[in-house]
Amino acid sequence: MTVRILGEGKYLRLYDDDGWEYVRRHGANGVVVIVAFTPDNRLVLVEQFRPAVKSRVIELPAGLVGDVTDWQDESLATAAQRELVEETGYDADHFVRLAAGPTSVGLSSETVTFFQAQGLRRVGTGGGDDTEDIVVHEVELPTMRAWLDEKERQGCLVDPKIFAGICLSGQKC
Repeated sequence: MTVRILGEGKYLRLYDDDGWEYVRRHGANGVVVIVAFTPDNRLVLVEQFRPAVKSRVIELPAGLVGDVTDWQDESLATAAQRELVEETGYDADHFVRLAAGPTSVGLSSETVTFFQAQGLRRVGTGGGDDTEDIVVHEVELPTMRAWLDEKERQGCLVDPKIFAGICLSGQKC
């Protein structure tokens, strides 16, 4: 078996593994996705521009694990808490691991771990770090499909991990 590095950028490395090309993010230990419901049972979503698809995308709060020097040894649950506060302004009493797995096995080595944030409370404004421009949305589940359809009509893309997160949290999807 021969694995060759075909190219490398600041964050990604492109590999050829016996003819199969894929990317791997170096300097990160995984990805966390957070399913968070407000005390009045609204799902917390984020909206941000994603250069790879040249569009604003509606997503669950999420982020990389161990990608910053001071956080290289952080646990998945700690990263989930950090990302939730940073992106949404919400914190939680505890985080329950729901599932983990690959996101795009034909293209990337990336795996995600879903967490449900329990005991949600507002601690800040959210919006992301200095490199992000995140809009926070809180949507009731009964109106979710219509709300997402309207966001698509407005030109946004919808990350299907939203539906996986809803189902994994035990809600009707």
